[in-house]
Amino acid sequence: MADNTWMNSQITDSVTQTNVKVLGDAPAESMGMLYQMLAQSTGMSMQNMVANQQHKNSIDSAVVTGAVSLLYTLDVAAEGKSTQEILSGNPVAETMASLKGVLSSFRQENPNAPKFNT
Repeated sequence: MADNTWMNSQITDSVTQTNVKVLGDAPAESMGMLYQMLAQSTGMSMQNMVANQQHKNSIDSAVVTGAVSLLYTLDVAAEGKSTQEILSGNPVAETMASLKGVLSSFRQENPNAPKFNT
């Protein structure tokens, strides 16, 4: 207890205990506020990630739809020409084509030769 002065000692003790309680509760309250703010910011970042993923999926669907539409509207001759252009510079494709030619000539010379899927 406080010493008796011109102020009542009970009032001095009451104010002192209130100050001690406020100072004692401050760290716990500040950590509680910190955890709430951390939870809120984490939740908002998760919501933003989900929204971005939904927007990306919408864009992907639009791209696929446009590509399929383009494929269905291509002319067959243009498709053959573009395929030939793609395969003409590819050494593996050229080797496969020459092997296919050799196999077909081998079949013409030997009709009893085993059949392979080409």
